[in-house]
Amino acid sequence: MFSNKTEFKEVFLQRLEMTCGKSFKESSKRDRYQTLGNMIREYVSSNWIKTNEKYRSAKEKQVYYLSIEFLLGKLLRHNLLNLGVDQVVQEGLSELGINLDDLEEVEADAALGNGGLGRLAACFLDSLACLNLPGHGCGIRYKHGLFEQKIVDGYQVELPEQWLRNGHVWEVRKADLSIEVPFWGKVETLEKDGRLTFRHVDAETITAVPYDVPVVGYNTDTVNTLRLWSAEPSPYLVHKDIMKYKRETEAVSDFLYPDDTHDEGKILRLKQQYFLVSASIRSIIRAYRKQFNRIEDLHEHVGIHINDTHPVLAIPELMRVLLDEENLGWEEAWHITTQTISYTNHTTLAEALEKWPIRIFQPLLPRIYMIVNEINERFCQQLWQKYPGEWNRIENMAIIAHDQVKMAHLAIVGSHSVNGVAEIHTEILKKREMNSFYQLYPEKFNNKTNGITHRRWLLKSNPKLTNLICEGIGDSWISKPDQLLELEGYQDDPAFLDQLFMVKQENKIKLAARIKEQTGINVDITSIFDIQVKRLHAYKRQLLNILHIMYLYNRIKEDSSFTMYPRTFIFGAKASPGYYYAKKIIKLINSVADKVNNDPVVRGQIRVVFLENYRVSLAEEIFPAADVSEQISTASKEASGTGNMKFMMNGALTVGTLDGANIEIKEMVGDDNIFIFGLTAEEVLDYYQNGGYRSFEYYHHDKRIRTVVDQLTNGFFEDVEDEFEMISDSLIMENDQYFVLRDFASYIDVQKEVGLKYKDQNQWLKMSLLNISRSGHFSSDRTIQQYADDIWNIRPVNKRPLTKN
Repeated sequence: MFSNKTEFKEVFLQRLEMTCGKSFKESSKRDRYQTLGNMIREYVSSNWIKTNEKYRSAKEKQVYYLSIEFLLGKLLRHNLLNLGVDQVVQEGLSELGINLDDLEEVEADAALGNGGLGRLAACFLDSLACLNLPGHGCGIRYKHGLFEQKIVDGYQVELPEQWLRNGHVWEVRKADLSIEVPFWGKVETLEKDGRLTFRHVDAETITAVPYDVPVVGYNTDTVNTLRLWSAEPSPYLVHKDIMKYKRETEAVSDFLYPDDTHDEGKILRLKQQYFLVSASIRSIIRAYRKQFNRIEDLHEHVGIHINDTHPVLAIPELMRVLLDEENLGWEEAWHITTQTISYTNHTTLAEALEKWPIRIFQPLLPRIYMIVNEINERFCQQLWQKYPGEWNRIENMAIIAHDQVKMAHLAIVGSHSVNGVAEIHTEILKKREMNSFYQLYPEKFNNKTNGITHRRWLLKSNPKLTNLICEGIGDSWISKPDQLLELEGYQDDPAFLDQLFMVKQENKIKLAARIKEQTGINVDITSIFDIQVKRLHAYKRQLLNILHIMYLYNRIKEDSSFTMYPRTFIFGAKASPGYYYAKKIIKLINSVADKVNNDPVVRGQIRVVFLENYRVSLAEEIFPAADVSEQISTASKEASGTGNMKFMMNGALTVGTLDGANIEIKEMVGDDNIFIFGLTAEEVLDYYQNGGYRSFEYYHHDKRIRTVVDQLTNGFFEDVEDEFEMISDSLIMENDQYFVLRDFASYIDVQKEVGLKYKDQNQWLKMSLLNISRSGHFSSDRTIQQYADDIWNIRPVNKRPLTKN
């Protein structure tokens, strides 16, 4: 790309003046960022075109990953690293008096996701490109994404996320490839050439305009595509109330996860889901048709993967295209559809398995409902033949039942593969949550434990640790992350461990500066940085964490002889706007922080920080600085987790339950290098099934619990009145659904153990190094290779390394 920094500087300065129409001295940081971004994207475009041409000429199978979320984060430095030009660019800019970090600050986080689901999708795209696998993403180009979180007086306040305010330098708008997506209207049935045909008429259409983002592979010339659809008014539709139509149209790609507590929000969510799959499926078929004559062979050349239940309408939409546009018969269309589509389940939570009321689904998507209804009728006939007379079983497995369309059931029936995302999660699906489907389709179910792209979560976010690793074992681990195992040879090397300690301290200094800037709080970098950052949900149990901090506060205040290793507790989390209980927990965390941080007796031993607007770029500063990783979900509730892997890769030690991928992390590092506590999944599920848990007994018999629960409502927090009554009621009156009080004593004990272990710095560093060395298994490269081999049946098309010209 640039053979040296001199050449880079010449091209950069020339492009800056041409693009911005001003001299270098007059240019702003934004001008410079835009110029550099455009240069990189234009350079990438050549390989982007070549990659697509290679896929077409090779006629290899391609996979399309459909996800309602893609949490990309910032792409500038990530792309520079993957292209291998980060040093040249950094040095060239430095000689011009420009700090690359400052330009990266200008870039907005691509706010296209909420949490692990969206970040996983982004990691998967990175691994597909890095492994030269023909795989692309399809999502929605949300104008405002989720929301920007502000904390005002301890409360979460949601503001529109403005990530597109200054455009997005990485995207290419392709209006010529737009697709009209229909809603409402009615279906006409006609007989033509002896067969029934169906036509969707009087529909209100929305134009789906694709914006393509290049996905750059590491040290390779493979560039795959993330296609994001934007909703725009149709130029072909005459509407009696054009302003209302425009507002409703643009709302489809305005916000991620609109509030669905009312019908208006439900309709908008369902519109989003069909908008995504209809535009994507028809775009995929259009590309396929340019290459191949026989639609009957679609599944041999195309794989479509649905990431959780949000894109499940891909199944009836593909059926609709094959039936209504390609004129195939039902059996043939169904065979192609089921062999093309595969499904990942991400939850065991019943409320997260989407169900849509027929009264909303049928009028909004009349033809799609007809097809889903037919799928259901045929499926129920199949069940009747296998289980004659077992009405309860058939009723429970039906796709349509009790006036609802069950999306997870449709996903299982209409796909050839159903995978969980951690060993325990898959086992729970098979043995409990989806056992009836597993009995019917045992061959469909498989496990693919999640992974993270180490190129972003280590190489990019922790350059100091990356340099130390490369000094120790070379750099081939960047392409083959399992080679991190070689670090174990340094466990008894004092000099290496000292350097590891210094890296952690420097990262803590950097995060401490961010905390000071954002919150005004000074934190002690010699304290244990104990961190819980993730989506705010009751099952993730941020509540357990903050109640434990209240317990520590009480101990310090009551017992002058009590001492503990100083600890800084750091939280970051967004609560869904309509999830009032989760928002109460955010307020509680901030109320505890105010109490602790302003108490001179306590603040020398404990500090509490809530970092607002948790996002990818903030996460990249948090993970490298962590000493302790809080992964404390109620066992059986967290499907996998990926934050646990990011912390592990950056040398933090896990405090966790035997849930999700924590179990596999424990298997990797051994019992002595992780801190496990609390109920097992089997114990939790037994409580749910057979009862026997009475939270009031734990409240009554454990003074520590009684004190902290009483403090929620007894005036301990000034000026909050009955603010936390909802939390107190959930723990006592509603019998503590997520077993916070049941695990409280165990959590206290394991946290005490953490403090004692941290005092032995040499041993702690050995444990940290062992976690890093064994984290390579949790690279998304491993996960994607398993998907490619076991589910998608795709193989690398391009193995030639990148030529830097």
